[in-house]
Amino acid sequence: MTPSARAAAAIQVLDAIIAGAPAEAQLTRWARASRFAGSGDRAAVRDLVYETLRRRRTRAALGGGDSGRALILGALRETGTDPATIFDGTRHGPAPLTAREIEAGRPPTKEESSDLPDWISLRLQQDLGSDFSAITAALRDRAPVWLRANLARTTAAGAQSILAAEGIGAIPDFRCDTALCVFSGERRLQASAAWRDGLVELQDLSAQMACAALEIAPGERVLDLCAGGGGKALALAARGASVTAWDIAPARMRDLPRRAKRAGASIEQAGPAGPKGLYDLVVTDVPCSGSGTWRRTADAKWRLTPDSLAALERTQAKILAQAVNHVRPGGTLAYMTCSLLQSENDDQVRSFLTAHPDFRLKTSHSMTPLTASDGFFLAVLVR
Repeated sequence: MTPSARAAAAIQVLDAIIAGAPAEAQLTRWARASRFAGSGDRAAVRDLVYETLRRRRTRAALGGGDSGRALILGALRETGTDPATIFDGTRHGPAPLTAREIEAGRPPTKEESSDLPDWISLRLQQDLGSDFSAITAALRDRAPVWLRANLARTTAAGAQSILAAEGIGAIPDFRCDTALCVFSGERRLQASAAWRDGLVELQDLSAQMACAALEIAPGERVLDLCAGGGGKALALAARGASVTAWDIAPARMRDLPRRAKRAGASIEQAGPAGPKGLYDLVVTDVPCSGSGTWRRTADAKWRLTPDSLAALERTQAKILAQAVNHVRPGGTLAYMTCSLLQSENDDQVRSFLTAHPDFRLKTSHSMTPLTASDGFFLAVLVR
């Protein structure tokens, strides 16, 4: 595909996302319908779409509108590319710019350059204080790729060496002894022996740091109450814990048996009726706004509304209330979000402690792109 054809594809995908389609689903749909597109083309279109979603308000201002076409025009102007070289009217490219499009566009305002909805920007300014500008600037750029070394089979240094032999460059991070930051060859990862043999898993640095902060001894019983794909269950199992996973939507865990087999882990899945009994540690990585991960899921920030955030906060409180039933006396409840919003983090913990005086806050950690990688929150509560 030519650069103009890639731009045309990105316009098509962006228009569908703006109309309400999830970004990942729409990119998959486009790729399946575009068999002519090679892996490099698919990656280029994906990068262009996500870069534009991360910087949507900036590019809308520069392009003079919020359609896919205007956003790509804004992207070209932001990066200093002559729009006429892309909007060239070739068979598979976008039609040439109209006189109105050539004249449209302006520099973004200060508010627009945060690339956030106004209501979220106001909330985060209050919650992040002096770090607001630096954190929101980081959220406008692509996130690093992080791997977790599977301690049941190797070390970070051992995984680094095996990855390097396959042309994948990664460096350990001093903040977490399982963490590797990939700097080259990332698209070779899932065909690599390190991946195939379960030596590494994709997991952001912040989530790895949160798991590493949990005190758990080999053989102790852990319940991952909102397991999803099972990344944290696998990380805790690698440390010798006896892990049970459960999710209210069992389909989210459909890949967990395969992932556990690859990692050499034994993870029990609770049945449809839910988990039973008491555990030493209950992990609740609750549904949240995902505001800490918006550079990975950039379309999510444009779909979030005050009402949907309030609904998420009610769900978070409900899950915490459910988790209480599974924490043994003296046991630990770990509350996690990938959010930067105080209403989903400290405020939830305060409300929980008021309602459950038999728990105390042992520690809490708020992570941001300035201190770790994704925005992430962990509160450790002891019964």
